[in-house]
Amino acid sequence: MRIGGAMRTTAAAAVSGALLMSLAACGGSDGGSGKKSDAQAAGRPEKARTVDLKSIPDVGDKLRKQIPAGSRQVVAVYGEGEDSADSTIVLYTKSGSTWDKTRSWKGHNGKKGWTTSHRENDKRSPVGVFTLSDAGGVLADPGAKLPYTESAGFQAPHYWAKSHWNDFDYVIAIDYNRVKGTSPNDPTRPQGQSKGGSIWLHMDHGSGTSACVSLPKSGMEYLLRTLDPDQKPVVVMGDKANLKAA
Repeated sequence: MRIGGAMRTTAAAAVSGALLMSLAACGGSDGGSGKKSDAQAAGRPEKARTVDLKSIPDVGDKLRKQIPAGSRQVVAVYGEGEDSADSTIVLYTKSGSTWDKTRSWKGHNGKKGWTTSHRENDKRSPVGVFTLSDAGGVLADPGAKLPYTESAGFQAPHYWAKSHWNDFDYVIAIDYNRVKGTSPNDPTRPQGQSKGGSIWLHMDHGSGTSACVSLPKSGMEYLLRTLDPDQKPVVVMGDKANLKAA
């Protein structure tokens, strides 16, 4: 049944193996320090807004050419460095033939930084352009336009550090080694287990993740209510050097 433009699923129990696989990919018990990021503590995005950009800033030809021609929503994740867990997440929307910077948040990526060849448990986020097709979380659908799966199966285990317990209250699946059109915690990995998977945009706990990208709750709520399948949303993500590659 479709409610408010999003698919509701209330299956309270995901297959336990699938749950463990998904959660392990997005931040294990050795996760964050428990400290809140400035953006998370403030609960608001940066105010700066730029309009009429000819292209997505600081993204070189190599990745720019991978953005689908029909995409009118781009979430750009600018990692501070190849080995850094700090990043800035920016939403760009296309108006006519130009792009507008509409929102920006401070967040985090993999604990060990970035990689152009992600492998299971390498603690690095994959560099690239990926579609955004499905969402979900522990909490009820906040008005998502993407298909949304509400399930207790997203709950982070309580043997993890308490700072991680709300990581998966809201998630948006990054379409890396997954099947589109399924719940984000579907464990299927078409390219094989060794390539990793279950990489999401999710709630920030104040430090690096196992491979996902995290941002404040306000940012997740905004993206869920804004990203529209009809606008073909994608994420362009990586450290600054790899993003600028020609």
